[in-house]
Amino acid sequence: MQHGGHPHTSWSTAARATLHCLTGCAVGEVLGMVIGTALGWGSVPTLVLAITLAFFFGYALTLRGVLKAGVDLRAAIRVAFAADTLSIAVMELIDNGVIAFWPGAMDAGLGDALFWWVLAIALAAAFVVTTPVNKWMIGRGKGHAVVHQYYH
Repeated sequence: MQHGGHPHTSWSTAARATLHCLTGCAVGEVLGMVIGTALGWGSVPTLVLAITLAFFFGYALTLRGVLKAGVDLRAAIRVAFAADTLSIAVMELIDNGVIAFWPGAMDAGLGDALFWWVLAIALAAAFVVTTPVNKWMIGRGKGHAVVHQYYH
């Protein structure tokens, strides 16, 4: 089915792409928070590390699949950047926005239930906001659409 000259993208496809992105982001976020907290860093450096690691792990998950399909490293890196940059950026903006503005969340430690509850809510909100972004991008041949050719 065509819609506006572009292939119709299902919500299921968009949700799978977003879940893929969420996995990398969550690993990076949690690892960044654990490292920053363990080293006694403040909120800003810890958030910078968490965001950096979220991008790293988000890209790494895509790279793994594309490299496995036999694509050379330079091309695989370009595919990962094209597929994931906007998705990860939106996810990180929403996720960290929720954490930054939730009262007490930035001061909560890893042993505090508030930290984990707010992180779960933040990641869920990021998933909800990012899924329509991915649907729009895939429907236009962008985002995870550029990866699908390597998985079949």
